[in-house]
Amino acid sequence: MRFSVASIMSRCLVPAVLLSLAACAPAPIYKPAPDAVTVAPFQVAQSPEQFASRQVIWGGRIVGVTNLADHSEVEILAYPLDKSQRPQANDSGNGRFIAVMPGYVESLDYPAGGLITVNGQLHGSRAGKVGQAGYVFPLVQVNQAHVWTTEEMRKGKNNVHFGLGVGVGIR
Repeated sequence: MRFSVASIMSRCLVPAVLLSLAACAPAPIYKPAPDAVTVAPFQVAQSPEQFASRQVIWGGRIVGVTNLADHSEVEILAYPLDKSQRPQANDSGNGRFIAVMPGYVESLDYPAGGLITVNGQLHGSRAGKVGQAGYVFPLVQVNQAHVWTTEEMRKGKNNVHFGLGVGVGIR
């Protein structure tokens, strides 16, 4: 039985490349409950009573923080999450929601424009405004929250490119 170099390379290289690409994506940061809601915030806002007390893992871009007497509220423009539960900010928004956090939240730790993922229970909704337009915000009583760093958002992104020829990349 004869093996060509190309045959051996393809038998060894293809599985190795597939394994390395699969290993690039970090694991999800939160474990979803069996009854977790998988719909977007704008869908929950249409009938919040249908989803009362259900768990969600949502994320998006921080719009702002409001500190109140006994809790803080973080308004978030929702984005779909990838398999690692990182917000996909290049997607169109999926509505807005308010993350209700116990105690005082430092706005420097939750900066406007930052990306966040929260794990918590739906706890009703509240009418408010986005600009001059009326809006219904689902409220999420937060158990855990993670603000993503730029480095964490880059992790797991496929930086490997295949092709023929010569190329120069400058970053």
